[in-house]
Amino acid sequence: MATAESGEYLDRPLVTQGFLENRRYQVELAETAGSNHTLVCLPTGLGKTTVSLLVTAQRLHSVGGTSLMLAPTKPLVQQHAEFYREALTVPDDEIVVFTGEVRPDDRAALWENARVVIATPQVVENDLVGNRISLADVTHCTFDECHRATGNYAYNYIAERYHADATDPLVTGMSASPGDDEEAILEVCENLGLSEVAVMTEDDADVADYTHDTSVEWKRIELPEVVVEIRDAINEVVADRLEQLKELGVTNKSSPDLSEREIQGMQAELRQLMDNDQSEGYQGMSLLAEIRKLRTAVTYIETQSVESLRRYFERLKEAARSSGASKADQRLVSEPKIREAIRKAREYDDLHPKFRRTRMLLAETLGIENGERVIVFTESRDTAETLVDFLSNHFETEKFVGQSDTDGSEGMTQTQQQETLDRFRAGEFEVLVSTSVAEEGLDVPEVDLVLFYEPVPTAIRAIQRKGRTGRQAEGRVVVLLAEDTRDEAYFWKARNDQKRMQQELQDLKSVAGDLEAELDQTGLDDYEDADGSGSAGSDGDGSGGDGDGESSGNGGQSVASESDAPTETEGNGQAGLDAFAGEATPEGGYDGDDDAGADDGTVATADGDEETVEIVADQRELDATIARDLSTREGIETRLETLAVGDYVLSDRVVVERKTVSDFLDTLTGGDRSMFEQVGDATRHYARPVVVIEGGDLYGARNVHRKAIQGALSSLSVDFGASVLQTADEDETADLLETIAQREQEEADREVSVHGEKQSRTLPEQQEYVVAAIGEVGPVTARSLLEHFGSVESVLTADEEELQAVDGVGSVTAERIREVVGGDYHDG
Repeated sequence: MATAESGEYLDRPLVTQGFLENRRYQVELAETAGSNHTLVCLPTGLGKTTVSLLVTAQRLHSVGGTSLMLAPTKPLVQQHAEFYREALTVPDDEIVVFTGEVRPDDRAALWENARVVIATPQVVENDLVGNRISLADVTHCTFDECHRATGNYAYNYIAERYHADATDPLVTGMSASPGDDEEAILEVCENLGLSEVAVMTEDDADVADYTHDTSVEWKRIELPEVVVEIRDAINEVVADRLEQLKELGVTNKSSPDLSEREIQGMQAELRQLMDNDQSEGYQGMSLLAEIRKLRTAVTYIETQSVESLRRYFERLKEAARSSGASKADQRLVSEPKIREAIRKAREYDDLHPKFRRTRMLLAETLGIENGERVIVFTESRDTAETLVDFLSNHFETEKFVGQSDTDGSEGMTQTQQQETLDRFRAGEFEVLVSTSVAEEGLDVPEVDLVLFYEPVPTAIRAIQRKGRTGRQAEGRVVVLLAEDTRDEAYFWKARNDQKRMQQELQDLKSVAGDLEAELDQTGLDDYEDADGSGSAGSDGDGSGGDGDGESSGNGGQSVASESDAPTETEGNGQAGLDAFAGEATPEGGYDGDDDAGADDGTVATADGDEETVEIVADQRELDATIARDLSTREGIETRLETLAVGDYVLSDRVVVERKTVSDFLDTLTGGDRSMFEQVGDATRHYARPVVVIEGGDLYGARNVHRKAIQGALSSLSVDFGASVLQTADEDETADLLETIAQREQEEADREVSVHGEKQSRTLPEQQEYVVAAIGEVGPVTARSLLEHFGSVESVLTADEEELQAVDGVGSVTAERIREVVGGDYHDG
């Protein structure tokens, strides 16, 4: 790449003249990234995207081919696309966007003529697994917010395929916060095949001219007496449950201030008891489930608001009323101390002292100091919505949340999100209250104040939030801390992690010359070019990958469907606060990439290639790693469809229905007969249906009687004529599917043919379905009700006393049925 120009704007091939400011640090980073697979680290707001764009322009001009840029969310993809169309002289119709809103067939056609593709990783992953696109001609691949490249995230699979398939690959990873320590940063480099680290910090002279000081203050908040009383009442129940666990011999702890490590230790002890089929294990696990829920409740009351706690307990009550409700939920809502806490919460006429402090800080910033814009971040969507209601009485305030709907809360569509940001930039309102959806990468306008309603426990997220201010002028960050709560612990953890990460980046910067050797030792050589150089533009074919399809995986975390929102901890309030309370919550949470109708019913085998077998996977199976594992194996061609019957089609006569051990046992304990309906559909349409049960000890995983399990297995084999096979994990399932497909297609010379539709429900099944949906009573109770009353109409007109005369219907269920049937309807 050429040396930096001396003019005010950059003058480069394919770059719009007079558009990009000539910033020396960006040019230097682009020069490094243009010659090696590089991790680019640059503080938020200083133009990482410009660095990637300069590399893209240089590669398209000198090498040709296609550029692929991946970003974790739809709004970020759209933002990048707008920037690229302005900054590059490439025709707009050759810069295309791939998200789940673009039909799969359309994506395949667009790919053929595109020079720049900007996409969410889940869509690209789906298209690779479904063989709709090829990375062979991609000459530059950018992974934005690349710190996500851990565990089972789609970035890792795409990087593996890119290094294996591309003729002349070049990878750029971008992040303001690549990891909390050197080990995490090196993991990202290894997963993406990066051999260089180019770091610029705010201390670098070239960067300092474009940054301003951002002061960080923390405001301590004292909890009012009523809030303390409610918290203490909840903690008394925690202490009681700990005493019961103590009697079971799994803990000596009696104080409610548990650490997550202590909870995991108890969980391990209880699992051992369960493995030995001891009833104490199941009893203790139920008690531990109560403790986790109560810890979340404590977090709500301490750090969020009384309103958030009320909403949380309301959801617990709803869960306790539903069919198949856990004993933990039922015990909690009937616990006298919890009932008393709920009563006090209902009577309390305030929210939380954080609300008043927030209002004061906004009045100071927007009124006294004549500020224009403020962002308030919170972990919980419950809190976000309550804050909007509270602040709207004094300021022009709007919310910014993810796209998924949750209990009692509608998400925002991509269009709504974009319109909200546009109006915020235009100054149409003053205060944006956001969950974590606005933390990462989005071009949120410069603000005068970033207010953390609560601290976040990771350095990466703290840096992302802080980066919303201090770009063009001095900025201010305020963190609210409820005294003697988890707030303080999380604040100091994030602060210390941030200092350590900044030091690690400085260390990596100083030893950049030695980094490649260190990365090689951790396995980066798998990504090197055929000539071993590992650099872009070599004469080798760049395949490098071993193509065996093995991936590190994280136990089947759902990552392979289109992301409607960034990895956020918002949800219905509990999802966000579970993680905030120290409970394990999986990252991600993606809605499916709607590939319905992607292909017709029949898939032809490869022309004249008897060594290639095809496996058709249901796109809803992409929450597992099986399909993408198979897609990397030599001699296998995978395709995605929305299958009416089965999960995998291996020939014209073999369909596979896959169930995890947990799913299988749920069928036996929850009254859900869907598995038998699915296998029945498979039997009607395929001559050789196969049921694969995947996971550990089928007989020891739950407290389910051995004869019940054997009865279900017998029914599948004898009544339905299905072959029942068991595998240990997803890798073994993939091996089994490959073996069956090879036998069917290569040895038996059979073609792959997708056919069949689910059988329509009979009248009794439809009646059971209607009743089962009322108050979520479930299919078993629905059958009991219909057998007792004789018709759906009689069930709906029965009073509570008559309903309780039916087996399995208690006062809670009867009350819920009457509430649903007789209650007034209120839209929204």
